[in-house]
Amino acid sequence: MANTPHTTDPDTMFATTFKEALRRRGLPLEHVREHLEAHGITVSVATLSYWQSGRSQPEKARSLRAVDILEPFLGLPGGALRSLLRRRPRGWAPPHDPAAVRGLYGENSDVEQALGDAFPHFNAGLRRLVVHEAVRVNEHRLVDEIRVTVAVRAAHHDARHLTVVHALDGAQGDACEVTAPSGPAPRTRFRPDLNCVVAEIPFGRRLVRNETAVVEYTLRTAATEGVSHQHESRVTTPLQSYLLQVRFHPSAVPSTCWHHYRRRLGAEPGRQLAALDGLHTTHLLPTKPAPGVYGIEWGWAD
Repeated sequence: MANTPHTTDPDTMFATTFKEALRRRGLPLEHVREHLEAHGITVSVATLSYWQSGRSQPEKARSLRAVDILEPFLGLPGGALRSLLRRRPRGWAPPHDPAAVRGLYGENSDVEQALGDAFPHFNAGLRRLVVHEAVRVNEHRLVDEIRVTVAVRAAHHDARHLTVVHALDGAQGDACEVTAPSGPAPRTRFRPDLNCVVAEIPFGRRLVRNETAVVEYTLRTAATEGVSHQHESRVTTPLQSYLLQVRFHPSAVPSTCWHHYRRRLGAEPGRQLAALDGLHTTHLLPTKPAPGVYGIEWGWAD
């Protein structure tokens, strides 16, 4: 009989058992992928990694078939893995994983420097569900306004605020402000050495576990020096929806725009051309956005 890990959390038993079986058999994920492919099942290494970390679990028919094939390959009795799969409620999100957050941002990132000791717990009590960003580029070719709406779910009791970090192009501390349409004013801290702003956007009240809230805020800068070439958002857990809109001033319309995606900061982005409409706007609306860095970049002919 295979050893099973000592855990009482039903939401992590599949991931823990799968990971322990891989360790015990000394199997790299690439070998697991090849074994499944030999049986006519295609599952990416990234998906297998998510299964063993608990960031996702097998749910579709093809994935469940993969689990059945893996059990004997891993030296487990039939049903040992499948029996640990739990039906997750709509809107479920994986638990906060500081290692995964650091993997996306990289070591000693600007966000980690800005947050200091608080970085490992960056919004640990919240799960972002929906993010909508509306970005304005002014006549000086500089982003001067970012309007953000975020829907979140509390992962723990007593959630009080959403922490945000925004990089700035050419802004000075006294030329930057973060406002919310109602409620207490956000607590804001400008880091001139990192050229970014940190803000805590309060909720209307303290949230209990699984309660949702909608947060709205606007970042504005009065800076006139510097040029912006892109705007991007870092997604640490899967979102239900992400929408990025960029509107250009009529006298600062770029010649070309691109959508881009990177699995982590520092990686080379995959790019594709993005169209501008008659109102000088473009947008990015990925389907079921997975963790990574999503953005729009642009350039001018002169």
